[in-house]
Amino acid sequence: MFPTVRMRRLRKDNLRGILREVEVTKEDLIVPVFVDENIRKPVEINSMPSYFRVPLEQVTQEIGECLEMGLRAFILFGIPSYKDETGSSAYDENGVIQKAVRKIKKEYEDAIIITDVCLCEYTSHGHCGVVEGEKILNDKTLEIIARVALSHAEAGADIVAPSCMMDGMVKAIRTMLDSEGFEDVPIMSYSAKYASNFYSPFREAADSGFSFGDRKTYQMDFHNSDEALREIELDIKEGADIVMVKPALAYLDVIRRVKESFNVPVAAYNVSGEYSMVKAADKMGWLDGKAITYEILTAIKRAGADLIITYHAKEMTDFLK
Repeated sequence: MFPTVRMRRLRKDNLRGILREVEVTKEDLIVPVFVDENIRKPVEINSMPSYFRVPLEQVTQEIGECLEMGLRAFILFGIPSYKDETGSSAYDENGVIQKAVRKIKKEYEDAIIITDVCLCEYTSHGHCGVVEGEKILNDKTLEIIARVALSHAEAGADIVAPSCMMDGMVKAIRTMLDSEGFEDVPIMSYSAKYASNFYSPFREAADSGFSFGDRKTYQMDFHNSDEALREIELDIKEGADIVMVKPALAYLDVIRRVKESFNVPVAAYNVSGEYSMVKAADKMGWLDGKAITYEILTAIKRAGADLIITYHAKEMTDFLK
């Protein structure tokens, strides 16, 4: 009790660093990379200032620059040369992601390559699964998703990350990988992926907008957190090695509940809308962009995230020094 207890004693400038409970490092960060096989030079994403789609031929240059900065982990999203109703280009052995993974691994074997396993960038309708009328078919989608994951593993991906939010997707992928000799490839599941309003810039970045309806029948209701724990428990039982909460900033309570409930690595996705808000406020001079970004990333880690996927990764490397 005051005056014996004075909390301010430990807040002196020379003591603050050694008493920090949480600190973000470059090892915590995963860099999203949009690989587009339809372009010949990087294209800035209008709604995500300073972020670019990268041509397939320049993907190794992008990875190399990040490695020099001390960033080691990457998650790849593909913009293919063709789309169809079932997203067949997603599992084409000569698809954009498959070619990108092989190119990267040939030049930078130690880079940690995670691949997003979904169909929305590859289907003509923009949904994450097989469609009949305007209904997304869960079980038929599982067969294709498993083939996509296998094709990524065959190309050399270190981790596959299913994001389609189909029931049973982790089991289908784990079964397929194991049966083909890829039992050592981990699965990072988008286990608690919410039907969020924070995704709009990503849909421009990945050319993955949908032509009808919405994704609320397969992505989670943002009012719920108990449901997230059920989803994550199911994915762990099906073989997920890492589980993810997406988005991150508005779902810190969910990240905390997941970390306290399950003894597995937890990833959080600091999504495009969260990035764009900071960029807009920084441009207007309302916030110090880098300072607020570090505070956001620290909050995500403090909530319980072991890994953070963030579009801020490259710009934060100097700050993190």
